[in-house]
Amino acid sequence: MECMAQETVLFEDVLCQIVDMIRPEKEDYISLRNMKSCKLSGHVFNILFNLNKFIAFETRDPFLIRREHENPTLTEWDRFAHREYIRLSMEEDIEDASNEVGDIWDESFEAPF
Repeated sequence: MECMAQETVLFEDVLCQIVDMIRPEKEDYISLRNMKSCKLSGHVFNILFNLNKFIAFETRDPFLIRREHENPTLTEWDRFAHREYIRLSMEEDIEDASNEVGDIWDESFEAPF
């Protein structure tokens, strides 16, 4: 994690986070039944086996997550399409603004021939 300019996380902290996510029946061990019944089991495997996804999980935006839970009928694809639409419309607004600056140029400011 240090080579990725990330602060090192202690294993005890990761283990506590995993136990909080799974909420096993007995805190002595995590069973397969606990993993199957947990909706966050995919995140547990990402935390354990994929460093990039672990960092993404640690740096996630809680406000974005809350907004996603406000409308649970949207699929992941719908959310992606909405984000891309907003990004592309913002890029288009920036291009339009830069083109308008060029339109302001008045002929009276041009050099005579």
